[in-house]
Parts: sequence; C-alpha cells; structure tokens
Amino acid sequence: MTRMLRAAVVLACLGALLQSQAFSQGKKKNKKDEDFTQTLAVAPDPPSAVAADTAKLSFLIAPLSAKGLLSQQTRDALKWLMQNSKGSQFVRIRAYVAGTGDLRRIPSLVSEMFTEKKIALPVVTVVQVGGLPLEAAQLQLVATVQDRKTVNPGGVLFLAAQQPSLQQSMEQLRSRAGNSEVQMLACAAPTLEEVTAARTAATTLFPRAQLVFYQAQRSVSQPVAACEGVARLAQPPDGGARFQEGAVAVSSPRLIFSGAQLAFRYQEADARLAFQRLEKTLQSLGGSLKRTVSLNAYPLSPQLADLVARVRLEFLDRDHLPSGTSLPYEGLPSMDASFGLEAITLGSPTP
Repeated sequence: MTRMLRAAVVLACLGALLQSQAFSQGKKKNKKDEDFTQTLAVAPDPPSAVAADTAKLSFLIAPLSAKGLLSQQTRDALKWLMQNSKGSQFVRIRAYVAGTGDLRRIPSLVSEMFTEKKIALPVVTVVQVGGLPLEAAQLQLVATVQDRKTVNPGGVLFLAAQQPSLQQSMEQLRSRAGNSEVQMLACAAPTLEEVTAARTAATTLFPRAQLVFYQAQRSVSQPVAACEGVARLAQPPDGGARFQEGAVAVSSPRLIFSGAQLAFRYQEADARLAFQRLEKTLQSLGGSLKRTVSLNAYPLSPQLADLVARVRLEFLDRDHLPSGTSLPYEGLPSMDASFGLEAITLGSPTP
C-alpha cells in the first residue's frame, strides 16, 4: 500500500511538472508572437520625385463620395484608382481635401495600401481646399499614371489659365489648347455656385476631358478662378519642347514629377530655401527647375502668392517659363507651412 501511495505521489508530481513546462513554453511562444507583431516593417514614405515616360502619360480621377469620414473616403478612392489603373504605374497622386481632417493621413494611407499591394509608390501632393461640389465629400483624388502602351505619340501640352471667373479661365485655356485634345482639366472656382454651370460648359469645350472642380478657399477678398489641363498633341514640337504663355508642349521622352515641396515662414530667404530644396529633389533624377514645364504653387494668402512669383524667377529660365497656377488655398499638411511647390521638369534621357 505504501509503495502504491509513493508511486501515486511521484506520478502526480511528474504531471504537475509537465503541465508547468507546457505552460511556460506557451508563454514563450506567445511572447515570440508579440515580439514579431511589434517589429512589423513600417510602410515607406512616398518618394519626393518620380520619372515618367511622356508618351505614356494618362489620368484617373476618383469619383467623389459622401460615405464616411476622410480616412474611409481616402481608402475607397485609392481602391477605385487601383482597380481602374489596369496595371499602369502611378506617377503622382494629388489630393484635394475639404473639411478638418488630418491632411497628413493621406500620404500614410497611400503608402500603406500601395505597399500592401506591392505597387510602386507615386509622389503625393495634398492641399486643403474650401469645398468640393458634393455635400459631405471630403476628398478628391487625381492620379497621373504611366500607361503600359503609348497613348501620346505626339507628346503632351501642359496648360494653365487664371482669370476672374471660371468661364473666362476655361475659355482662355481652350484657346491656348488650339487643336490639341484636352485629356484632364482641374479648375479652382471662387465659389461652388459657379461649378454647376461651369461643368456644363466644360463638357462642350472639352468633350473628352476628365473634369475636377473645387473651391480653393472658403472666403476670398478678390475672386480668382484658375484652370490647369493636359492635352494630347497631334504633332511633336520641334526640339522636344515649345514654350508659350500658359502652354508648354513637350515630346521629350522623360519627365520628372515632384510631390509638394513645403515652405516655412514668410521671408524671401525662406521661399528661396524651398526652391533650393525642390531643385535638389529634381536633380536627383536628372531634372532641374531651369527645365520646368509646369510649376504649381499652393500659397495660403495673396501676399504669399506674390512672394512665390518674385522668387521663382531666380530659379527658372526666364526665356522659357512653365505653365502653372498660383492662387490661395485653405491649408497644407503642416500647420507651419506657408506655401507648397509642385513641379514637372524635362529629364535627361537616362537617369
């Protein structure tokens, strides 16, 4: 009986020891799982510049949505762009954001979703606007993509027009386009009330264009409307590029696109620093501000727009000025930013 009791005690002790070891191993395993979760790679930031083939440039505009808040609308718009890109490479995504959502969230979501799908990241520009022509819509995404095949055998024409009214801006841009077929048109209106009539007129003036309309600022002291567009050239310009006021024709094979370079503070020296940083970014891929074909500025006041206009001439080729617009916007991703710059330049044939 005593032997049997001793054997039972020994067996009980062994069982307890085995349970303790199993529990300990389970904790170690869970700890490893926790450590693995904590060290997952963070999605990279979007690049500062991307090169693209001029002959393959195309555009996608995600439809406006009133569903959810900014993050959900961004995810839905990015899903739509990826589903409709048909394998094209994304070059640039520009986000017009209305409302009070965090603008810094847009580049983060682009990085997360593109990295998850193993898609090359585009440059990203984010600006806050005064309003979009759909109630509760907080976001409008415009994507420049590089198609798999040649769609612009004659090259492209970068267009811009800035007038007191939206109708005047569109008519001026139509005149500058000549017989070129406008593919994309983005217009900033002084008020959203102008947009309905302008959209109707735009479908007549630009029957093949994808259209974007928004209000740049909620309240303005002097009404200003601006439109920018990209058209398909029928014939390539001599020498690979032709510069005219508000219209730059390009057939050079390689273009460099930048994201928005932000400026901080309000002095000329601060503005020069922003242009110098943008120049360094463009040079990293063989571009230069001296060969800019399109330059958009996103200042937060008319005074800052004047500052950009003065300083930019120190960095551009005065005999070959780019197209582009510069009018006040509601906000930028950094609360300390004073204006943003976004450029497209001619690139060297090889990096």
